[in-house]
Amino acid sequence: MKLTVLDGYCLNPGDLSWDGLRRFGEVEVFDRTPAGQVVERAAGAELVFTNKTPLPGAVLAQLPALRYIGVLATGYNIVDVEAAKARGIVVTNIPTYGTASVAQFVFALLLELCHNVRLHGDAVRAGEWSRSPDWSFWKTPLVELDGKTMGIVGFGRIGRQVGRIAAAMGMRVIAHDTYRGDTPDLPAFRWAAIDELLRESDVVSLHAPLFPETRGMIHAGTLASMKPTAFLINTSRGPLVVDRDLADALNAGQIAGAGLDVLSIEPPAEDNPLLSARNCLVTPHIAWATREARTRLMDLAIENVAAFLAGKPVNVVG
Repeated sequence: MKLTVLDGYCLNPGDLSWDGLRRFGEVEVFDRTPAGQVVERAAGAELVFTNKTPLPGAVLAQLPALRYIGVLATGYNIVDVEAAKARGIVVTNIPTYGTASVAQFVFALLLELCHNVRLHGDAVRAGEWSRSPDWSFWKTPLVELDGKTMGIVGFGRIGRQVGRIAAAMGMRVIAHDTYRGDTPDLPAFRWAAIDELLRESDVVSLHAPLFPETRGMIHAGTLASMKPTAFLINTSRGPLVVDRDLADALNAGQIAGAGLDVLSIEPPAEDNPLLSARNCLVTPHIAWATREARTRLMDLAIENVAAFLAGKPVNVVG
């Protein structure tokens, strides 16, 4: 049986092993696959794995041997799931591997906005402390989180972990979700409508899935309701935010800053307005990419295959 990995480098740039997949058959791994080469490389494969390489219906129609698509990520919009279903192809994803890493990264972004650690560290290396007439100095305002309000939009696994960390740092937590689930045991926690959350929060952290109703949910109007001292953090999906509107709000001082690990188009165009916006920290979609999280992702991908081949598929989408 042939298994083809179309874009394996993102998951495994060399510090993990594909051997777990090799017990199921002959595995061919490509670091990256241009759209025009997908059919050629996946030809004859019964199982295909993709992270961000698109598999539209027109491509699936040219792969008659294909029985299974393993998406090496949580989001699966790169696969035409309806076309796959029509052809009897099972599609699975990896829903839970990155909770701890993504939640941790939320606070990496937030604490950098609060303290500008790199800026101050670079200033010391440049000799500014040595030349300072005072025993201490700071180049930007410093922000304490204790007692402030963390508003979490989307309160699933990652959102709840962010809430636990925020509470441990002394923050009040409010959350908005269309499906509320159990109310967490956090001090002074409460549910809030989205407009209320945006108005009251000192930090807004986005963890909502990308649906038609959430696309562009952070726009000029919603940004106008936020505090001028508030920070926006997005480690979820870039298209939740209208890039130009956020850049304009930052440049006008309408909100204090933003930490973004995702953008509407990735990689971004060089003229994306957020890349030059005031107090906007942008990282290259790495919240998920700790070695620990990638190891879990690999292990779960292997478990998905084993379950499929045993006739009991798990984590099936669509």
